Amino acid sequence: MSTATAPQTPAAAPTPQRAASTGRRILTHASLEARTLLGNGEQLMVAIVLPALVLLGLHLIPLPDSMFDGRALTMGDKVAATAVTAIIATSMTSQSIATGFDRRAGVLRWIATTPLGRSGYIAGKLLALGLIHLLQVAALGALALALGWHPSAAQVLTAVLPWLLGTAAFGALGLLIAGTLRAEGVLALANLAFIALVAGGGVALPVESFPSWAQPLVQLLPSGALMALVRAALNGAALPWLSALILAGWTVLFTVLTVRFFKWTSA
Repeated sequence: MSTATAPQTPAAAPTPQRAASTGRRILTHASLEARTLLGNGEQLMVAIVLPALVLLGLHLIPLPDSMFDGRALTMGDKVAATAVTAIIATSMTSQSIATGFDRRAGVLRWIATTPLGRSGYIAGKLLALGLIHLLQVAALGALALALGWHPSAAQVLTAVLPWLLGTAAFGALGLLIAGTLRAEGVLALANLAFIALVAGGGVALPVESFPSWAQPLVQLLPSGALMALVRAALNGAALPWLSALILAGWTVLFTVLTVRFFKWTSA
């Protein structure tokens, strides 16, 4: 005696998963990049501790006025040196080292084949850079206020343009270093460049402290031009537009060289 078999109900087809939008992919990558930087003690030291030491050193160590052409340093000068140190440390040094080691590990080559793509990778890095800068502004600004800095809203707002221009210039330089050298070379050059630019590029010591013959050369450096802009902004003076043009020129040069020579795979 046969038994009737109930008809089998076909299994429902799986619902296809929609791919994340481009903006969401970039935000996710930016969050990952920022967490990676903040979770690395060495990178955190470069981003926060070293700029803070510049501020504390300029504020606490009695330096003779003769070093600065007979003019005492203002709190605006000291905070400007701190801000420029933070920009160079994060935009150039931290970014170049992280990108250089990603390149050696094959991460850049792999990312180029994912939906994020190369442009999304760069956009995520730039956004993460902005997030780190906001953290720097909060931490270093709080330290400066505790030491007696009392800026006006106009001074802070005026400093935004130099900050953005400096981030673009040194960010492009960081990518140029990361994309053209081996990881070990990136590590060495990024750290040496940081020390040279902060110590001898018109940042930790204002341009007036250099011999008269060297002052024009220091002002032509991207660090010297950025320092002149941020220093003027935080002291309530008019921005030196020649310095802005110099820094913009460096930004264009570094960007063009990066586009031309950046390699996504390590040799």
